[in-house]
Amino acid sequence: MSLSIRNQLPGTVTAVHPGEVMATVKIRLDGGQDLTAAITLEAVEQLALTPGTAVHALVKSTEVALATSRVEGLSIRNQLPGALTRLVTGGVMASVKISLAGSELTAVITKEAAEDLGLFVGSDVIALIKATEVSLARA
Repeated sequence: MSLSIRNQLPGTVTAVHPGEVMATVKIRLDGGQDLTAAITLEAVEQLALTPGTAVHALVKSTEVALATSRVEGLSIRNQLPGALTRLVTGGVMASVKISLAGSELTAVITKEAAEDLGLFVGSDVIALIKATEVSLARA
């Protein structure tokens, strides 16, 4: 199956914390960063997710926000540091490629946001991803 989701980050499940309906799944990405996904308990069971399971974390590029430094006091669980490797700016939107340790992440943000952040190729950024915006697939 081919997917239009640009961000398909390989990793390994390190923990599963089930709730009544949802579960949080902790993943160690191949580059060493930790990522949290909040998915349905039914999905955890269907995918048979347990510590040690190889997965791909899937994140739409429109669900990746950017900051120029780590953000405190924020409910977003996933803050991944990286360096900007590509910036393509259109009339309204900008596509940004971020090099993470061991992988690459794409974010699509407004042109205005890219300008306000002063983004340029080589700048350090923090990719912000809500746990509820991370889907999982078995590798």
